[in-house]
Amino acid sequence: MPVRVQTEDFDAGREIARLRAEDRGVGAVAAFIGTVRDVNAGAGVDTMTLEHYPGMTESALEDIVAEAKRHFAVRDVLVVHRVGTLGPGDQIVLVVVTGAHRGAAFDACEFTMDRLKTRAPFWKKERGEHGERWVEARASDDEAAARW
Repeated sequence: MPVRVQTEDFDAGREIARLRAEDRGVGAVAAFIGTVRDVNAGAGVDTMTLEHYPGMTESALEDIVAEAKRHFAVRDVLVVHRVGTLGPGDQIVLVVVTGAHRGAAFDACEFTMDRLKTRAPFWKKERGEHGERWVEARASDDEAAARW
């Protein structure tokens, strides 16, 4: 299964091992783990709550994975994204790409994360010293995605 949205934490090592299992054509693995920061936009963060539309979110992530596989010479792509209330240091997202060579794996991993940040229907609300606020999209995320 190339996409999972879940409340529980993930074990990156186990996910990578599962993706590589029995594929002797894998010569490279690129991975990205996103975590909750304790500060955002200059203000302390106590918790971040991630919301999504079940079904719609998974479909959007599956489209992103399929697009990465079409554009890059990679063997497989995995996205695991958490929802619910998380605290600083908690893992949010895992993107793992396997490929025959590192260049394609790195590129596909970055592409997948850039697309996820701009196209996946997730909503983030932070709670901290500033009270509660919805996290707005960043122009830098759009710029990163546009280069692909």
